[in-house]
Amino acid sequence: METDERATFRRGVVSYVLRGGRMTAGQQRAWRREWPRLGRDVAALADGPLDVDAWFGRHAPIVLEIGSGMGETTAALASAAPEVNYLAVEVYPPGLAQLLMRAEEAGLANLRLLRGDAVDLLRDHVPPGALAEVRIFFPDPWPKKRHHKRRLVQPEFVGLVASRLSMGGRLHLATDWENYAEQMLAVCSARPELRNAYPDWAPRPSWRPVTKFESRARQEGRASFDLIYERVGEPG
Repeated sequence: METDERATFRRGVVSYVLRGGRMTAGQQRAWRREWPRLGRDVAALADGPLDVDAWFGRHAPIVLEIGSGMGETTAALASAAPEVNYLAVEVYPPGLAQLLMRAEEAGLANLRLLRGDAVDLLRDHVPPGALAEVRIFFPDPWPKKRHHKRRLVQPEFVGLVASRLSMGGRLHLATDWENYAEQMLAVCSARPELRNAYPDWAPRPSWRPVTKFESRARQEGRASFDLIYERVGEPG
């Protein structure tokens, strides 16, 4: 990776809290069985680009989901798109273990898991133009104003994501916090290399499963917002 890129994107404030959380017995068993094959730690990756083709044993479009949580949505989306190589990056080990259980139960061959910071992964191990799509569904909203600096979707981060998308590749965001949705819209629309696929909000895709966060938002009277941007050019 070029030195100047490291200099311009130094991770100061992270958007997540490192939670402990003990694995259940079933999660522990799935971890022992499946992590050596399906999972890798971002911090332990060799320098340079991750060889995704070798890991999956094939060449296919790469979809990266940032923040897979407990994995129910991720497993469903990977299962529905066997033609793509689906990568999920998450910092919470019990969530990754639960996703391993789901992948094992569904017999998913097109899903791989990464534990660690998505910024480190994108910056150090994903080459420019490598990704067909990046999905960020219901990231931590950090609703208190003094915590907004911790939100994941910031100008520098979106610029990094955009640089890793192929031409025509998509960035798909979803949130149930209107203030965060407006921030996402403003940040992404300011990038010259991204074009909103819709005038503003995208229609809610029928193929995106309803997450527990979205269900809770509906119960609390909050709408959900989707945004879909396409990579159309080089940074201005």
